[in-house]
Amino acid sequence: MKKKLSILLALVMTCSLFAACGKSNPSADSNSTKASATATPSPEADDNKDEQQVSEEVTVRVGSMKGPTTMGLLNLQSLAEAKTAGQPYEFTMVTAADELVSKVVGGELDIALVPANMASILYNKTKGGVSVIDINTLGVLYIVASDETITSMEDLKGRTLYLTGKGTTPDYALQYLLKQNGLSTEDVTLEYKSEATEVASVLSQQADAVGLLPQPFATVACQQNEALKIVLNLTEEWDKVSDGSSLVTGVTIVKNDFLAEHPDAVATFMEEHKTSSEYANTNVDETAEAVAASGIIEKAPVAAKAIPYCNITYIDGADMKTKLSGYLQTLFDLDPSSVGGTLPADGFYYLPQ
Repeated sequence: MKKKLSILLALVMTCSLFAACGKSNPSADSNSTKASATATPSPEADDNKDEQQVSEEVTVRVGSMKGPTTMGLLNLQSLAEAKTAGQPYEFTMVTAADELVSKVVGGELDIALVPANMASILYNKTKGGVSVIDINTLGVLYIVASDETITSMEDLKGRTLYLTGKGTTPDYALQYLLKQNGLSTEDVTLEYKSEATEVASVLSQQADAVGLLPQPFATVACQQNEALKIVLNLTEEWDKVSDGSSLVTGVTIVKNDFLAEHPDAVATFMEEHKTSSEYANTNVDETAEAVAASGIIEKAPVAAKAIPYCNITYIDGADMKTKLSGYLQTLFDLDPSSVGGTLPADGFYYLPQ
């Protein structure tokens, strides 16, 4: 991530959405106007008018970050470009999380794929103005090293570990896992860098270095240096010590005023987001080509190797609430400011009936 990120971004780690309805018929509208000039509208005409209002087309504005969250949207984006999606969409991809925040708060986006803790921060800052509708990526954090004897968190004792930003989501996740495994920052020296590329650079220059990297940086680093391997998956390590929560990277939020006005459009987006996420995981080569074409990863072969490690997913409903609320509780216990000072109320979790 970039140095310009605000405190919001400092709580994040490396990581789009949609909605709308149907089309009105201009000729029908014209005929209705002429009829109203000569006759009193009947109750049936009122019903038809209501149906036209319900089916009025809306373009859903979706924002995401350059990374795994956008990868899960690429199939939907291609359908939208071909005008074969269930409704029209307008997609925006940014490189920094604070750009998404400003666009959501400024009314430029209806739906956004954001870091999990940022969703909570936005909820607090907007006084309940957003809801989370799904989890789009689980953990994308990996321990990378040339020493394959590192097979557990305990094996990090006595090591120096390089990672991005003190006080960011990777930092909190790592410290939680160290604590759960009986370790502390006294046992493991943490060396902070401003960007994932800096961590990758250290790994390439120091044979004994150990780094914490998100995808796709972890895969890229291993591709550039054959001596490097992914030795620990922090998502798996989290699952070993958690009580039902998950290491959640990205979630999808919707502005509540948009949700209230266009619930069918949001429902359509959720269905199509799920299908698009599944497509990314089951059609890796095709998705890799789209990833390269969109500029997320430069080369399709590298993207193809990274996709299986990106934990692109789609989880909504009660399962989403359980996994996300547990994760936010863990962050809150480590530092309340990481989730905006207070935990979101139940209304934060959108559970469609």
